[in-house]
Amino acid sequence: MKDSQPDASTICFGLSETADRTSLAVFLQLYGRPEFSKEFSGRLSAEEITDLVEHLTKLLRRHLSETEYHDLFLCRRHKE
Repeated sequence: MKDSQPDASTICFGLSETADRTSLAVFLQLYGRPEFSKEFSGRLSAEEITDLVEHLTKLLRRHLSETEYHDLFLCRRHKE
């Protein structure tokens, strides 16, 4: 079953931790849409790209196991 399209009107940060987590999930889905990510990445400087990748990679390492990183983020089965 395919996930439904993210609804930007549901994004609302600052009300509660639960609302923030739900809003962040929608935000990340919108951020990852191919048409947006291609356009946005083309506007970033080399320094901004490096900073963003370093920050996101740091969070991935902090919050995902190696198996989760491969399975959830890369969408590939991790060979143990």
